[in-house]
Amino acid sequence: KVWFVHYIFNLTFLRSLFIPKWSSDVRLDGKTAIVTGGNTGIGKETAKDLAARGARVILACRDMVKGEHAAKDIMREVKGAKVVARQLDLADTKSICQFAENIYNTEKALHYLINNAGVAICPYSKTVDGFETQFGVNHLDLYLFFELLDCLFHSAPSRVINLSSAAHALGRIQFDDLGGEKNYHPVKAYAQSKLANVLFTRELAKRTEGGKHFNTPSPAVLGVMAYSVDPGAVNTEITRHFWRPLGDLVKNFGFLIKTPAEGAYTTIYCTVTPENQMVTGGYYRSVCAAAAASCRAGQDDGTALKLWAVSCHLLGIRWR
Repeated sequence: KVWFVHYIFNLTFLRSLFIPKWSSDVRLDGKTAIVTGGNTGIGKETAKDLAARGARVILACRDMVKGEHAAKDIMREVKGAKVVARQLDLADTKSICQFAENIYNTEKALHYLINNAGVAICPYSKTVDGFETQFGVNHLDLYLFFELLDCLFHSAPSRVINLSSAAHALGRIQFDDLGGEKNYHPVKAYAQSKLANVLFTRELAKRTEGGKHFNTPSPAVLGVMAYSVDPGAVNTEITRHFWRPLGDLVKNFGFLIKTPAEGAYTTIYCTVTPENQMVTGGYYRSVCAAAAASCRAGQDDGTALKLWAVSCHLLGIRWR
């Protein structure tokens, strides 16, 4: 019995070190948030938390049946929750355009765009538009930002939060083979897409700083902040393509793997923390602390600029 008590204590202590508790009583009444992939995992827990704070939450989901179920679940668990589901397939730019049009027609404002949805370490495939799936869904979904640009600016102060991963440190932007047609490796493709998230966030922050690229006089008027987030190791559906050794790791060290609710901490932190305590373009890890340094590649402004230009070209976007 004594051994068992010590064992449980040690596990609890270790877990507290790796997964610190965090909470905030900030209210979001009158605010509107979009959470992509909000029907499951981190996205659903993020949506639930924001709804509990009084925000109107739009679950942007590929599968509307699951989206409607998630919305009903949240409204059942959170008294007075304002949650709706809208169809969005990030693997299809036509769907992105239709989603954005729906938002403009039905919503008066948009204060938070949380790019949570993604795929991980999946077999080679292409999106509807012909992009490698991980690069297309995890990175080129930035098209959603451009489609909702005016809505975010007119609702300022607003925030764009992009979920990345510690795996970005393993990534390299292969400009000569972004589609993985020459040499596809699922892990490398995933790491590349997560590095792209960090670089896009960094470049986006620069381009919205000071209103230099828009007809707005100051950052206070522009008011769009951008953050990239590493939620940590979380047990969600995104792991379904992971290889067996990782499954064994989760089995043996599962007590250090976060629940989806714990995985949502950092996203929520970046949503509710006052702007003067945040660094736009910053990379926030799972500890919910000050902006951390991403890997060296994630701080390469030259690569960030080139990736921005290439991505806009691929999507046919003209940035003013």
